[in-house]
Amino acid sequence: MAVKYINNQKSKEVKSIEEFKKEELYGREARLLYEWEKIDEYCQRSKEVSYLIRKSTPQGLPVLYEVEYRIHSFCGVNPPDKQGQQTPLFADKFLMNIYIPNNYPNIDSKLEFKFALKDINGKEIPHPWHPNIRYFGDFAGRVCLTTNLYGSYTDLAWYIRRVRQYLKFEAYHADENKPPFPEDLKVAQWVREQGEKHIKELQEYHKNNK
Repeated sequence: MAVKYINNQKSKEVKSIEEFKKEELYGREARLLYEWEKIDEYCQRSKEVSYLIRKSTPQGLPVLYEVEYRIHSFCGVNPPDKQGQQTPLFADKFLMNIYIPNNYPNIDSKLEFKFALKDINGKEIPHPWHPNIRYFGDFAGRVCLTTNLYGSYTDLAWYIRRVRQYLKFEAYHADENKPPFPEDLKVAQWVREQGEKHIKELQEYHKNNK
């Protein structure tokens, strides 16, 4: 069930969605409320996804979400065995941040979806091993969602659902020669050369544990 917090503390000063809906909001504020309502509706229905509000506007509308996915998925691979095979590692919880820029929902606004590598206490936590999510380097955790194609007409709840498909490997693209190109080439190579068997096993796991 979705629970709304700010800075990890339940706040009595923050207005609820219903309170905001009684006001006349326009432009950016109206869109931020719309996004919040859609995210809340989706998370209330989901047993696997919930969210926190990490940052809001002075008026109290969210501009930074932390989305928690309670989904069994890959979080890396083991070192190669004698045959060069790398079996996957697993985790059951992942945290993704959604950063909403100041000019959202302008057509040139750049939403950012990024999985956390550390919790709020600085402790390292798992992040996904998926060809469309950056695993290595300075941009580790970044999610490729081709927002430039879907634009600001697509609500944030749709992107949250899409990432859920990523984690269950209901959606992935590992062909580096065809767009949309993989976000992480090393992970994509593993998927192409070794991963399909393990992906089928993960898909079967989720099929049997609905």
